[in-house]
Amino acid sequence: MLALLLAVIVFAVAVFVLLPLLRPRSAGLAAGQYDQAVYRDQLRELDRDVARGVLTEAEAASARLEVQRRLLAAAATPDRAARTGRSPVAAAVVGLIVAGGSVGLYLRIGAPAMPDMPFASRTIDTRTEQIAQALVRLKQAAEADPKNAQGWLNYGRALAELNQWSLAADALKHAVDLGQDGADVMAAYGELLTLAAGGSVVPAARAAFAHALAKDPAQQTARYYSALAMGQDGQPAKAIEMLQALLADLPADAPERADIALRIADAAKAAGIPAPALAPGKAAPPSSPQGDAQQQAMIRGMVDGLAAKLAANPNDLDGWLRLGRAYAVLNEGGKAADAYKHAIALKPGDVGVLQQAAQGMLSNQPATAPITADQLDILRQIEALTPGQPAVLWYLGLAAAQGGRPGEARVYWGRLLKTLPPDGEEAKTLTAAIGALREN
Repeated sequence: MLALLLAVIVFAVAVFVLLPLLRPRSAGLAAGQYDQAVYRDQLRELDRDVARGVLTEAEAASARLEVQRRLLAAAATPDRAARTGRSPVAAAVVGLIVAGGSVGLYLRIGAPAMPDMPFASRTIDTRTEQIAQALVRLKQAAEADPKNAQGWLNYGRALAELNQWSLAADALKHAVDLGQDGADVMAAYGELLTLAAGGSVVPAARAAFAHALAKDPAQQTARYYSALAMGQDGQPAKAIEMLQALLADLPADAPERADIALRIADAAKAAGIPAPALAPGKAAPPSSPQGDAQQQAMIRGMVDGLAAKLAANPNDLDGWLRLGRAYAVLNEGGKAADAYKHAIALKPGDVGVLQQAAQGMLSNQPATAPITADQLDILRQIEALTPGQPAVLWYLGLAAAQGGRPGEARVYWGRLLKTLPPDGEEAKTLTAAIGALREN
């Protein structure tokens, strides 16, 4: 039976391959027609980007002119129809190669005596299958009842969990149009538009954030991205002011502070000024020992749940970054380093990921704590990609000083000193530290 089955398969493949060689000559489609179809599709895509707010009309205009120019050039090019010729000799040669090669290859590497794998022992990625099925059900529910705003909202949130930003934004747009325009929904919609645009706060996203802040001036997501928009508009000082105000409204131990601190450092660098001292957050209200224990147990449960989720879905970059920050807040440096290593491996060479890892690992430890090998490796990667970051220079110098390498420490801190105002307290402190190195 196996030999017969193989013979049938070889015959079917040979017929599929040989028929074009045995047909009479016939004209194919013109090459120019394909080009024109591609250019028309590009024009439609530009219109869709403008409608979604990803591009402004001015930004799309130059791209549209170039595509139209290519379309006219393709239309003016004479058609060159593809032709195939009848070739019995070539058909015979190809047939021998297909049949003989298939049999020879199977005799060399095949294993006809090997038993089949029992069905019960086969593994299936049930979680991926369950997510896909749930997504299909949510989509079907939304399309079956297109006036149900909650259905579109649920579908959009599910898409966002899978990092399908554009589709998620479209789903939330349906929900917004149907009246789901609360502050949190509008902020989520604006964030999805921003993520779909690669981090650029596009006009439609800005409008969504403005709408959210009009309903709730304290909405944190809208405040955060509105500050980023200021930085993208060339107003880093305003961006720093808005981010500092957001920090002041967050709890002192909020994990979001690490990312906001990085944004402030980036804005300060863009403005050509030293990174300011971060605004202190709100102190946690006093609580009983029992309440503290319950809170710690709740936090531990959330962290363990996130770790279990990442074990099943190890490609979730944002999830690993959140887990790293959570472990850092819990003073579990080894676990934080492992989580950040997973994140860096998913996006190697990305400065933003490396900066989040460095900030998360270093911001929660005492100033006198030793720089670990994992932290030093991340700092060196950042320095190689974007040399001269003040915080990185400080920690690299500190690591060198701790490791008994005063000459290396002086190099890093000397570079840092050149970036500081000469009369400032930071410059005086750093000068004293460099002097102490010389004395030792």
